[in-house]
Order: sequence, then structure tokens, then C-alpha cells
Amino acid sequence: MTATPTTQTSETSPAKTSEIVDQQNVEAEPEGAISVLRRGLGHSEVLRRGLGVTVGMGLATAVARLTVPVLIQRAIDRDPLPDGGFDVNYATWMAVAAAGLIIFANTMLWATQRRLVVRSEQAIADLRSEAFAKVHQMSVADHNETRRGALVARVTADADTLARFAQWGLFIWTMNPPIMLGTLLIITWYSWPLALVLVAVYAPIIPWFRWLQRRQLVAYDRHRTAVSDMLGQFSESLMGAAVVRAYGLQQHSRRKITHTITSRYRAQLVANKYMSGVFISGDILGAVATLAALGVGTIFRAELGLNAGELVAILFLISLLNNPVGQLGEVLDRTQTAVSGWRKILSLLDHPLDVIEPVEGVPLPDGALSIEARNVCFAYRDGDQVLNDVSITIPAGTNVAIVGETGSGKTTFAKLLARLADPTAGQILIGDRSLESVSPQSRFTSIRMVPQDGFLFNTSIRENVRFGAPNATDTEIDDAFSQLGLDWWVKQLPHGLDDVVGERGESLSVGERQLVALARAALADPGLLILDEATSSVDPETDQALTAALRLLAEGRTMVSVAHRLATAEAAELVLVFDRGRLVEHGHHRDLVNAGGRYSDLHQAWLGNTR
Repeated sequence: MTATPTTQTSETSPAKTSEIVDQQNVEAEPEGAISVLRRGLGHSEVLRRGLGVTVGMGLATAVARLTVPVLIQRAIDRDPLPDGGFDVNYATWMAVAAAGLIIFANTMLWATQRRLVVRSEQAIADLRSEAFAKVHQMSVADHNETRRGALVARVTADADTLARFAQWGLFIWTMNPPIMLGTLLIITWYSWPLALVLVAVYAPIIPWFRWLQRRQLVAYDRHRTAVSDMLGQFSESLMGAAVVRAYGLQQHSRRKITHTITSRYRAQLVANKYMSGVFISGDILGAVATLAALGVGTIFRAELGLNAGELVAILFLISLLNNPVGQLGEVLDRTQTAVSGWRKILSLLDHPLDVIEPVEGVPLPDGALSIEARNVCFAYRDGDQVLNDVSITIPAGTNVAIVGETGSGKTTFAKLLARLADPTAGQILIGDRSLESVSPQSRFTSIRMVPQDGFLFNTSIRENVRFGAPNATDTEIDDAFSQLGLDWWVKQLPHGLDDVVGERGESLSVGERQLVALARAALADPGLLILDEATSSVDPETDQALTAALRLLAEGRTMVSVAHRLATAEAAELVLVFDRGRLVEHGHHRDLVNAGGRYSDLHQAWLGNTR
């Protein structure tokens, strides 16, 4: 075995509150809507596929709607009239044609909306799944630097904004532009001077809406960030509810939650201010356009060469134009909200991964696995190095204890062995294979880590253990407890292994959660078992059960235990001593105590605390 500690550096806490998924500065103008749309479509094959057909259906609907005013004009301006009277047959045919077009337009309208909603909802469902999967691909460094509420917001609140937009906004953007363009073209065909009057009325809306749109985009980006902060504070308060009550921190917690709610409220008010400006502007300009066309068309009808039917058709067309202009406020509001949410989801999906899985990884050998660390260094993004030039070789089947003061880097080293992150420098070999080249499936099977809190899901004990080997039978799960000598504990449970443990396993004690976690690890039969403070904070009876179970579990495999209590180190074959990110000592417990080094100091301090 070798150890080559080098330069000493200080370790800083990895717990950061900065959000990797909100990297852009919200004070500056965020990424434009077109760019977000382009990137979003690149992530959503469902939306891209058949988009031309959907647009074509929208165009057919628009053409049918625009043809109806033309038919009305033809019926009114019928010339010459037969025998000086009204041509009932012609008007009837025009009415039938108009009715047919209205039926066709509404049918196409329904089909277009249904097609958009189905595809959009499927795309959003895929986006949620992709974002959720990305969260589980992120390294421990990413999770340490990101608030959980921000990650939850990506797959909940931000995705919900897209869902609301998809149900209506995409449909409006598909339908309204061709209607607006077609309306202006037909009015120009009837009377280009009158079309110019309408353009003059509507022209100011373009720079005005552009000005509002830029500010809306910034406002909604701040709003989505405020929502993330609020969800993060809610999550923290709920998870720490017991501590809040035990220490009487209700007022403190309430103030923090109230602050995030108020921040979200104020951000929403600012966003709504711009939305109301867009909404009112569209209504006012629509009314002005109708009055202008009616006034100019009536007063100058002869000079413009307009027949009565043409003027009526133009007024009908303007009403068709006013509807999408009036909807512009709401659709822009939903669009800006959706773009802001989409941007944040895409920032998560585009965030580079620290741990890149090999395309064709190599398998780990069966049985106990050897460990070799070669000049391993690790640093969180915003802090000093947590590990400095750690080198060690551990034979297969060795029972290893890692000790050191809080912040010494021992837990980080254990996480690197499970590849929850990759070293920033150096290399780790497991079973003589570079850990970065091992296939994920082989790593998940051969390397198991039992965390300090023994996290359990809100299901039965049996199903929690089955996560260790999804295809395991009930008999194999029962045998896992028997092999660890835990039958006595199972018999004490009201419903045996079918007991539901509650959220995070809160119906069980800390020690009992660890027993379940150990059974889960035993079921997988890994060649390398990593325990992070597995025997900390448990009662004496459970401690005895855990110690006996660990002794049985260590047989035939390599076991690495991160230990605060040096009783674990006393029973280990090899002790690794970390200090300020460096591996300063390694060897057997008795030899290290006699050496009078760092381990000896730790051991003396531990003995003093246990007396």
C-alpha cells in the first residue's frame, strides 16, 4: 500500500445556494424568445414532427374564415340584378357556401387545436421526464450547489407554464398570423388607400409591443426565479418541520417564507403591469381601426370606388383582424411566461454533466473488488480543493475504515468511489478498471453505497429492499434479512416486511432505517460496499444489530466505512486517516495508535469523549 500526501490546502464547505440552472443574470436581458424557441424545438422531436401539417391545417382554417366576407360582398354587390329585383337564388347559394365554409373552418379549427394540444402535451411530458432524468445524472457537486426547490420547479412549475401555453398559446400563434396577413391583403385588394389607413393605425403597435415584450421577458424571468426560491423555501421548511417546532423557530421560518412569497408576488405584479399594457393597447387600436375604416369608407366611398358590399366586407374583415389583435395581449403574456419557464428547463437540460457515462463500458469482475487511487484531487466549483493528491492501493476483500475530522474529505473520497462525482484530477481504479470506463449497469450492481440517513421511499420495507435488485423475489428478500441475522427484528414488525415506512422512512427509527438499507445493499451482493457513517446516531440495541449485520455483510467483499466513532476503525483491517483533504496516514489501528501521529490524537480524543 502507498500513500503520497502533498501540499496542504484548506477545505471549504461544499454547500452552495447558487443555482446552476439560473446561470443568467436576471438583471440583464435574458436570452431572446426566438433563440429559446429554436433550442426548445431541438429538444422536442414530437413538436417538430408534423409541424408543417399543423401549420397547413391552420392556413386552411384561415382561408375559410377570410372567404366568408368575400361571399357576403358578392351577394350584396350582385350586378345586374334580374328584372330590377333581388336575386334570391344567388343570395341563397352565397349563404349556403358561406355556411359550408363556416362549418369547414370550425371543423378544421377543432382538428388543428386537438392536434396541437395532443402533440404539445406529449412534448411536455417528454420534457418533464428528460429534466427529471438529468437531475439524477448530475454529480454530487451539482446537487451541493443547487437548491432542491430550483430543481423541483424545473419539472413542476416551469413545466406547468409550458402546459398552459400549449393548450392555447400555440394554437393562437398558428391561427392568428395568417388571418392577420390575409385580412390586410384582401382589404388591400378592395381598397389600397383604406388598407394604408389601417396600417397607419396599427403601425405604432409594433415598436410599442416590442418595447413591452423585452421588459416582459425580463419580468417573467425574475418571476420564474422567485417561484423557484419560494418552492425551495417551502421544501426546506417542510423537511425541517421537526427542528422548527423543537427550537421554536416558527416566527423565523414564517418570516423567510413570507419574504419569498412577497418577492414572488411583487415579481408577478411587475409582469402583469406589462401584460395589461399590451392587452389594453390591442383593444384600443382595434376600436380606432374600426372607426377609421367606417368613417373614411363612408365619407370617401365614391372617391375610393367602394361599393356597399365591399365596405361591408372590409368592416367584417376588420372585425376578424381585431380579434387576434385583442388576443395579442393574453397570448404574449402566456408566451413570455412559457419562454421564461422553457429557458430555465433548457438551462438544466443543457447543463454539462461532470460524470459522463461510457458508450460501451467494461464490466467489473465478480467477487470482492480492489481499489486504487492515483493522485486523486477534487474541488467543488466555488471552493478550495477538498481532496489533494490522494494515492492508495487497497487489496480486494479488505475491511477499510476512513477517519478524520469533519471537513477532512473522507466522505467526498467515499462518494468518488461510488462515482457520484469524478475526480478533478487523478484516477480511481476499481477491480483494476478505470472507474470512468466501467459500464453504469455493472457499477450499479457491483458497487453499493449506504448513505448516513438510510433514505427510504414511502412504500413497504419489502419494496424498499427490492430497489437493491428489482427482479428479486420475496423469498430472496426474506433471505437477505436472514443472512444478516435480522429475523428477530422482522418478527417484531406488525406486518413484517409489508409494513409501510412513510415518507423518508419516518415511521422507523434511524437505526431501523439503516437495517433496511443494509438489507437492500446485501440483496444486490456487491463486490464493493461503501458505508457512510452507517452506525452513527443509533441506540445501543440497534448498534449491536448493525455491528453484527455489518460483520456478516463484510464477508467475501471489500467494505469501506466512513467512521466518526473509532470503534469501527478498531475492527477494520486498514485505516485511512484524512486531514484537510490529504491522506496523512494509513495502516492498522494498533500500529497507528503506537505511531503517535494524527490518528493517535483522534483516538485519544475519542477515548476521552467516551469515558
